[in-house]
Amino acid sequence: MPSLLESFIRPRQSLQRLAFVFVVLVILSIIGLDIWQAWTARRETLRMAETTTSNLTRSLAQHAEDVFEEADLVLANVVERVETDGTSHAQLERLRRLLQGNVASLAQLNGLFVFDRNGNWLVTSEASEPPGVNSTDRDYFTFHKNNPDSGVHIGPVIRSRSTGRLVLPVSRRINAPDGSFAGVALAALRVDYFRRFYDGFDIDGQGAIVLALRDGTLLVRRPFNETVIGSSLAGGRIFSELMPQAKAGTATLHSMVDGIERLYGYQALDKYPLVVEAAQSRQAILAPWEANIYRSAYIVALMIFTMGIFGIVLIRQIRLGMRAEAQLQEAHRELRKLALQDGLTGLANRRRLDQALPDEIARARRNGKTLGLIMLDIDHFKGYNDQYGHPAGDACIKAVGRAIQMCAGRAGDLAVRYGGEEFLMLLPETDAQGSQRIAAHILQAVRDLNIPHTGNQKGIVTISAGVHSWRPDGHEPGAEELLQAADQALYAAKAGGRNRVFPEPA
Repeated sequence: MPSLLESFIRPRQSLQRLAFVFVVLVILSIIGLDIWQAWTARRETLRMAETTTSNLTRSLAQHAEDVFEEADLVLANVVERVETDGTSHAQLERLRRLLQGNVASLAQLNGLFVFDRNGNWLVTSEASEPPGVNSTDRDYFTFHKNNPDSGVHIGPVIRSRSTGRLVLPVSRRINAPDGSFAGVALAALRVDYFRRFYDGFDIDGQGAIVLALRDGTLLVRRPFNETVIGSSLAGGRIFSELMPQAKAGTATLHSMVDGIERLYGYQALDKYPLVVEAAQSRQAILAPWEANIYRSAYIVALMIFTMGIFGIVLIRQIRLGMRAEAQLQEAHRELRKLALQDGLTGLANRRRLDQALPDEIARARRNGKTLGLIMLDIDHFKGYNDQYGHPAGDACIKAVGRAIQMCAGRAGDLAVRYGGEEFLMLLPETDAQGSQRIAAHILQAVRDLNIPHTGNQKGIVTISAGVHSWRPDGHEPGAEELLQAADQALYAAKAGGRNRVFPEPA
């Protein structure tokens, strides 16, 4: 049963644990709430960024479609006039004035051109035509010559031969009355127009806007870098994976151009083979959120620090109240330990034996098992003490005690310092033969210590052992009766010459 002191201390220990758990739970709750809020804010920040990017992409796509549609309408009108009115000198002069008026009214146009079937300039919006210029080597001319489709064609960026500017060629085929190829009408859109327009958007320094052909050919990009114009984006996720599934959407990925991670919005135009992308760098998107996180973390750290100080003070007060009680409890445990343990050898003492032996007798009776006892005594110990002195005698007793303890092979075996140089081994569920074998093992273990003893016939310290075993047979002996029987067996061993077991093992 727990002692009165233990019953008094346990509520204090529970209070300390409760205070500690309370402080920890409060701190964990603060941290958990802050993490949840941070995660929610991050998710909302990314969601809003997706919405913003998607809206920007739709606006840019609508702008691109309007710009190209205006140029396409001009081209359709030019083609119709050439195919209907012919290319006489008077008709070409009227057409020149029309082209110049269109270029003046549409800011995106760098120039309008009409080429005959051989690639020569028939009429342009330019004030003068460079002599000997031919466009048969241009991609758009080759495309229309080999393709009877009268629809609009948008090609990769080229440098204008008339102005030297980078332009986007938008063209249509001109057919002869018999349907054969008669030439090309070209609208050259200024890359600078798109560049200035895209630069007007308030996106972060690492943001990007892209105008590309449907096959991934890059036409215009903000930030502008002429060296990347014409490069292919076809291997990127947007063109290779996402667009085949949906013509518009958002995705977070690393740029093929500069490797920066961005949130991209993309949309393919309905009327023209073009794709528009708008992107915000992930770093810029999350920068405000991260700033809030740092501020929040500072506040949470301050709260945790305050709670920690409060918890430390609270627990310290509880500990101060428990310290004296804990010392008393420790002293009480030591006292109980000393009361049941031999101070020299660390073996159980006589009091512990007096508690254990009646219990083992009762257990043997209930289980019908044999109970073995071995009484041991160091041979000629008085002479050893006289010859080597009491400190050596104590050391001898300690060494013999350790050897005996090492022979206690089971948890239930109890090694006892019975008194002076006498020891006892209590062996539950061990018959006579087993007890005798253990006794012989103990004797050998002591001999193996090789402790010099010139007063002993062997020249070393030896012990004698008396073995007694009791099996329940209707007569229940008392503890003293069993101890006396073991002591008598020890006396017989000593009378038989010492350094032996009685009865001897079979």
